[in-house]
This record gives sequence, C-alpha cells and structure tokens, in this order.
Amino acid sequence: MKHELQFRPDGTFTIVQLTDLHILNGDENDSKTKQLASQILETERPDLIVVTGDLIEGNKCERPYESFRDAVSFIDGKQIPWAFVFGNHDAENGTPKEKLMDMLQETKYGLTEPGPAEIHGMSNYVLPILAAEGSRTAACLYMLDSGEKTPTVVRGYDWIRHDQIGWYRERSSEMTARNGGTPLPALAFFHIPLPEYADLWNFHTCYGVHKDPAFGCPRVNSGFFASAVEMGDVMGIFVGHCHGNDFQGTLHGIRLCHGRACGFNGYGREGLLRGARVIRLRQDERGFETWIRQEDGTVDRQETPHSPA
Repeated sequence: MKHELQFRPDGTFTIVQLTDLHILNGDENDSKTKQLASQILETERPDLIVVTGDLIEGNKCERPYESFRDAVSFIDGKQIPWAFVFGNHDAENGTPKEKLMDMLQETKYGLTEPGPAEIHGMSNYVLPILAAEGSRTAACLYMLDSGEKTPTVVRGYDWIRHDQIGWYRERSSEMTARNGGTPLPALAFFHIPLPEYADLWNFHTCYGVHKDPAFGCPRVNSGFFASAVEMGDVMGIFVGHCHGNDFQGTLHGIRLCHGRACGFNGYGREGLLRGARVIRLRQDERGFETWIRQEDGTVDRQETPHSPA
C-alpha cells in the first residue's frame, strides 16, 4: 500500500465520503463541484477520502478519459490518501474499467486496487487501518463494485454478486482470525444502495431525507446484507447513487448511510444542499459518529427522526 492508514494518537480516524461528483467537460459546474469538495476537505481535514462512484458521468463527457484523468488529478492533488469504487456512470459508452483503473494506479495518494480478476467487477479490495500505537490492525474498510445496469432479464440496477459476497466472507474470516477470533470493527463502501435501504426507510426509524421518487436499489436481493450480519464485523455501510437521499439509520445492528451528493452536474432536489458525509471512527470502539458538511459550511447532524407511517 502506498500510504498506511493509521488511527491518530488521539484514537480517531476521520473519513470524508465524496459521492456523485459527476465531473464532465471542465464547465462552470465542474468548478463549483471542485470548489465545494476542496472547501469540505479543508474544513474536515480527514485521514482518508472515499469516493463512492460516479466520479464522472461517462455518457455525457465529450472525452471521458480526459474527464476522468482531470477528476483523479484533482483529488490526488489534495495530498490525502484516497480510495475509489466504481459507480454506474464511470465506465460508460464503451469506456473500459481497466483503462480507468490504470489511471488510478498512477496516482501518488490513491489506494484503489483492481481486486481479484476472478470475481465480478473491479475495485473489490480491503483497506486495513492500523492502531495508533503500532502495527496491529484495529479496523478495516471493505470496498466493493456494485455494478451498473443489470444485463439480465431483470431490468434495473445491478446487485453485488455471489462471488463478491464469497470474497467478502473469506476476507472477513481472515481478518477475524488474525484478531484472535473477534470480528474487527469494519465499514463497507459501494455505490448502489442495497434493497435494505428501502426497508429501513419504509419500516424503521431513521434520520435524514428521502427526496428521490425511488430508492435506486436493485430488484434482486443477492444477500450481501445478510452476510454482513452473519460475519459480525461490518457496523456501517455507505452508498451514493440517489442524489436526493441522505438518510441513515440502524437495521439489525448495521447502520445504513447514504452519502450526500457533491456534484453540481448531477441532478439535485429542492431544499437539499450539496455536500459530503463525514465519518469518525474511534480506535477499538464498535460504532462511529457521522454528519454531513453542507455547501454553505453548516453541519447537518440529522437529529430529527423519521418514523414509518
């Protein structure tokens, strides 16, 4: 790994989740998106940036390779370790993920890995976070490629495939074994929300807003959430994709969180400012703090509950 991730001496580790930047062709909206992202990063000073997909909107880019390189160079220029997972718009119009991954591998601060060639997608990998006092792994981050549109007879968005789930279970078992049989505190990041996000909003108390007409999740539930519950390590899942949603809440012991869309070229919803989700871990604690830093500089701590009807 180019840069080891490590808890700070005070026992904290802060992540800024940037999602759905939708960089296009260097227009005014791209400048606004970069200015907002820079403002948030300067304010929060994270230990890690995680980009949960749709860094560009490939089907609207005049030169998608150049747009992707520009976006990657912008983030890498912040000189903060950062990780990326593919969204449904990054590799469109015949733009292969392999070429985009090559660009990611050329970065100085990027930690993105292609992942195993034998499983579905690209950008399936694990990032360990070391304890403040040494080389012990104290937490880990699972990064997954949630795909694009499904090529099967089931129309809609893709789902995390069984080979990816098997890979996660193997890595989780390995990490637990290394930790003396106790699951490590872990987070998972990908782009397209699981079907459980709809269940959370419809049937459980949660916090934040749901302004998109639909939830943007696949019509097939492939079982990643069930595996995360069974393995006992993942305590939070973070997605993007739906620009009008930012809600979060706990379902069966796992906190499901939407990021806040950051890009001005992507669609927005009235009354919902652009921004980014911030996550703060504390060493050896199962749990985390999270809030949203908004474009006007304010913090949305999502303290008002939404209860199901």
